[in-house]
Amino acid sequence: MKIALIGYGKMGHMIEEIALSRGHEIVSIIDINNPEEFESEAFGSADVAIEFTSPTAAYDNIRRAFSRGVKVVSGSTGWRKDHEQDVKDLIDKGNTLFWASNFSLGVAIFSAVNKYLARIMNNFPQYDVQMEETHHIHKLDAPSGTAITLAEDICKEIERKSQWVKGNVVDCKGNPFGSQDAVVSREDTPANALRIDSKRIDEVPGIHTITYDSEADLIQISHSAHSRKGFALGAVLAAEFCADHCGLLTISDMFDF
Repeated sequence: MKIALIGYGKMGHMIEEIALSRGHEIVSIIDINNPEEFESEAFGSADVAIEFTSPTAAYDNIRRAFSRGVKVVSGSTGWRKDHEQDVKDLIDKGNTLFWASNFSLGVAIFSAVNKYLARIMNNFPQYDVQMEETHHIHKLDAPSGTAITLAEDICKEIERKSQWVKGNVVDCKGNPFGSQDAVVSREDTPANALRIDSKRIDEVPGIHTITYDSEADLIQISHSAHSRKGFALGAVLAAEFCADHCGLLTISDMFDF
């Protein structure tokens, strides 16, 4: 396949390495310093673009790729709140987007376990559920897109939880980190809400922990990434999946869990 990269940070470099090792060709690389590359012949020749950038840049990147007739695989999070319907409208016009908050196979398995456990716990109201996610200090959005996806799945299965709320966002010492907009204290968390606390520590690739707690005991499931390599491989697999699939695609389409 001919692949374009949008975003050339650590993830972009790792995706490039894995794509080349699987026999693909990188025909175009777009980063913050060369947005004009979207209009190049090289970018337009790509079968698919893999986009890992920032919450503020992602939608415009997707839109510009679609304008060149290029399918997009995107792992950027934090943009859906403002542009989800815009992207769906573009999909309806024949474009293809494979979006996931996390491309790791392990997270896909963890997500399936999360849904199954939530379905069981719906019958046991004595257990309250909450979540904590930990990522590196460069991650701009909190909670993480993966945490939000996991929380949304829980709320679909547990009738007593109808929404998630943003809890504390702290650094390794427990001090407030980044934007504290919309943070809800533990005391003010509604009974029908699933609270997501966030930590930003050093270069942690990603940890997500879901806890069900009662007076009698505690049940906990957790996924911890060792490196970004699993995310990068999943993104390349998603690009390969796009070769024969169109429309709005997700991890569940690829892994069929």
